[in-house]
Amino acid sequence: MCDTAVWVTASGVFFAKNSDRDLNEAQHLDAQPAREYKADSLVRCSQQVIPQARRTHAVLLSRPYWSWGAEIATNEHGVTVGNEAVFTHMQVPRQGLSGMDLVRLAVERGETADEAVAVLSGLLSRHAQGGLCGHENPGFRYFSSFLVADRKTAFVVETCGPEIAHERVPVGTGYAISNGLSLAHRMARHENALYRWASRCRLRRARTRMHLDRLTAPQGGMLDRAAADATLRSLMAMLRDHGEPEGDDPGTIRYDRLFGGLAAPCVHAGGMLAASQTTASWVAQLGGAGGDRHFVTATAAPCTGLFKPVAVTAPLPGALVGTQPSDGVETVGPPSLFWQHERLHRAVLRDPARLLALYRDERDALEARFVTESTPQEEAFSLGWQRLAEWTLRVERALGAQDAQRGRRHSTLPGWVERYLQNRSERAGLIPGRRKSHRPPYREPGPL
Repeated sequence: MCDTAVWVTASGVFFAKNSDRDLNEAQHLDAQPAREYKADSLVRCSQQVIPQARRTHAVLLSRPYWSWGAEIATNEHGVTVGNEAVFTHMQVPRQGLSGMDLVRLAVERGETADEAVAVLSGLLSRHAQGGLCGHENPGFRYFSSFLVADRKTAFVVETCGPEIAHERVPVGTGYAISNGLSLAHRMARHENALYRWASRCRLRRARTRMHLDRLTAPQGGMLDRAAADATLRSLMAMLRDHGEPEGDDPGTIRYDRLFGGLAAPCVHAGGMLAASQTTASWVAQLGGAGGDRHFVTATAAPCTGLFKPVAVTAPLPGALVGTQPSDGVETVGPPSLFWQHERLHRAVLRDPARLLALYRDERDALEARFVTESTPQEEAFSLGWQRLAEWTLRVERALGAQDAQRGRRHSTLPGWVERYLQNRSERAGLIPGRRKSHRPPYREPGPL
């Protein structure tokens, strides 16, 4: 499950996405340079082999560790794409291009949003859409919808098998997609009402729309740098929304026995029917005052994480982005940023309203500095690692003191969520117990 939004202004386009996947499905940043290929070259996607383009653009991807494709991606020309799983009455093929493959292919091959939409349309006319899409459930498959943006415009794109429909988002408006088809006059006949209800997509889309409706632009729609900075920070707050009523502590997470914390953009796992977790978050300004600016958590749970600036064509040193993660914490070698943050995230979940308050103001001030001062990515990620260690120690000490005072393990989580997190943390190796990896770490395929 995911939530993606754009806001189109006269001076640029703003983009935001939470990628919701399985709890232990680590996601990481992957920078790929522009490349030239021979005329008869092929490319092996997650499961499908297709003809390669003669040239691919430099891209920055946020992708699940096992997938060739990406949940969120941008390229050197500002084309930025996010996808959503959508569920229809049409059977999804067992083999094909996944929605994540299509995201990566769109930014590798499209120099504008219009071109990226044409890439998607052309690929769907020539190749099946489908294949493996899940992690803990290898049989999980779906079709996809997309928001495709560049520095001037954005499109909503929805698919069902080979069928594709798209519409341009008007200037001065925002658009949000979740896990249901939204182009009602063109795609409604394909929608599966049961899956739409189970994904809680209407609840989350309504929350995202509420945040978009609060964004304002001056007369003429031209945003200055201060207004652009404020918009970026508003979108970060949107991705952290738990659906709490006005006046409630923003650390409050409400769990449903069937759906876990699936009623707002910041998703938390633990439901018996749905168990998604936000595993990556991305906010971008495309064009306008300040130029292209991208901010990513490179971790799960934006509510506990830190947005940091990234550059598309200047890959981060490995020591700052961390080692490529898998679905379990590293037992040897350098740590990954994803799993280091999971120690903090899963500790905070035991009492989020109290524990998040221990460092939230400090985190927000650091983010504000990154946005307003255009902090270089190396400095931001270095500070991020330092603060992560400090905040983790602060939270763990507070929990230890609470446990000692009560004489037992302290947690405000519902019992079923506590058991679910215990099970998944054991699988990931975060706590003693059984260790079970569902799939091997991804390795870039060799020549075809």
